[in-house]
Amino acid sequence: MRLINVKVFLDLDAGKTRPDAKPLVEFNGLELTNTAYAILSHCWGDPKDEVQYTEIDSLAKIDVAGEMRKRSGYHKIRESCLQAFHDHLSWLWVDTCCIDKRSSAELSEAINSMYVWYANSDRCYAFLHDVTTNTLPAERDSIELNKFNGWPKWFSRGWTLQELIAPQDVHFFNRNWKCIASKRDSARALSVITRISVDVLEKGFSRSSTSVAQILSWAADRTTTREEDRAYSLLGLFGVHMPMLYGEGKNAFLRLQLEVIRMINDQSIFAWRWTTPIGSASGFLATDPSHFRDCSSVVRMDPTDMLHTLEGYISKRRLRRLASAKERLQTFAVTNDGILIWLPLKRERRSNHSKFFSAMLACYNSGGKRKPITITIREVGGIHFRHFGWPPEVEDRTTSIEFKSILLPYRDNIDQVNIRGPSWMQACSGFLGHALCTNVVLEPP
Repeated sequence: MRLINVKVFLDLDAGKTRPDAKPLVEFNGLELTNTAYAILSHCWGDPKDEVQYTEIDSLAKIDVAGEMRKRSGYHKIRESCLQAFHDHLSWLWVDTCCIDKRSSAELSEAINSMYVWYANSDRCYAFLHDVTTNTLPAERDSIELNKFNGWPKWFSRGWTLQELIAPQDVHFFNRNWKCIASKRDSARALSVITRISVDVLEKGFSRSSTSVAQILSWAADRTTTREEDRAYSLLGLFGVHMPMLYGEGKNAFLRLQLEVIRMINDQSIFAWRWTTPIGSASGFLATDPSHFRDCSSVVRMDPTDMLHTLEGYISKRRLRRLASAKERLQTFAVTNDGILIWLPLKRERRSNHSKFFSAMLACYNSGGKRKPITITIREVGGIHFRHFGWPPEVEDRTTSIEFKSILLPYRDNIDQVNIRGPSWMQACSGFLGHALCTNVVLEPP
């Protein structure tokens, strides 16, 4: 982890140059653990306005009063250094200039470490460049900030979610670098803006008490420049690691969910769009964080609580026959053909060649009764689909609930790739097109 030496930077900014001045210093291991530092959280401007690693590392060799000093990115670093100096912190981390993005290995390491770096910081400076007032906004501004759901842009970006949650001490600054709020003192106002619970903002984030669906609901309305970063920016919140594969598109979010399943027993990951009244999907994993928008109040149930809940639907005698019921609730496995999981299922309806089942998940809506959230599964020819809403004309409400193993597909349409074919391919006959391009959608250039 590279850190900016605050004093050296400010000396260089003041024109006090030294040949041996090193504004960037690398820390590792125990040395980093024992180093107090501040960290900047901000929205990137135009890349040409930001100060990159190769530039800041050579500040001592160039005229800082020239072109670089006019950039908005330089101004952010300078103001952060001044604030860190005021807070008696000698070191500062800024993502624009402390990562050598020319190295894909270093970039991947930084992304996988980002949450920990923010969590270990002594103070985080959140710069709200589009706020001119001396307080956090109390209501949406649908005119000036319409592009960002009516709130400052910082609250709409994917990366800033972990930058808000991970550090204990976050201070917010307006456009003029005046401190206007702190996370701890403004938890209720921040909860209105972000849908993150006041408890998490005041007391800190705990993966053990927060459901997967809740975490993903916080990211539902956030955006990133690269599509893959919608998934990569969530790695730290789940405590998982995976390689960066820019170019994979939506497959990144699928990989994230599969990693979460391997690490965490939480069936709320299947509760996405649980309030949607109509529709269907061929996969049981969401293709985008926005599908969890209605899950901010979804709480997971541990296997013991779920087993007690099932006693209200399945007789204790029948449950006792399933000697390993609790163990089966504790795990579900990812296979090459789908996700193998045990669920309480109830036959709801049979229609032509389809069967409909309601499946109870080990999670519930904290805004209602402590009743498991139920999703509807449609079976056609032995293949299961996600069905949104209750199937009409339920045949038999007295049908008993069975605790069964079921295979849930998860790939949906992610495997379908859009390729702009060359002009010669567009001229191919229909037969040739099908022969060469099975499972590929061709688009004209």
